[in-house]
Amino acid sequence: MKVLINQTPCELAADATLAQAVAASQIPPPFAAALNRQFVPKTQYAQTPLAEGDQIELIAPLVGG
Repeated sequence: MKVLINQTPCELAADATLAQAVAASQIPPPFAAALNRQFVPKTQYAQTPLAEGDQIELIAPLVGG
């Protein structure tokens, strides 16, 4: 299936989870993940199934003051 990870097309297995998408992105932690604009707790990545066309955003925290 095709999904978007940070607006970049990515091809994943038909039964892929958010955890597999995060691994495929190779983005180093720390980051927060949102699936179709809904934040998902890290503890739920492996249990969160994906669907064709899903949009995943991996967002790094901003540091500064």
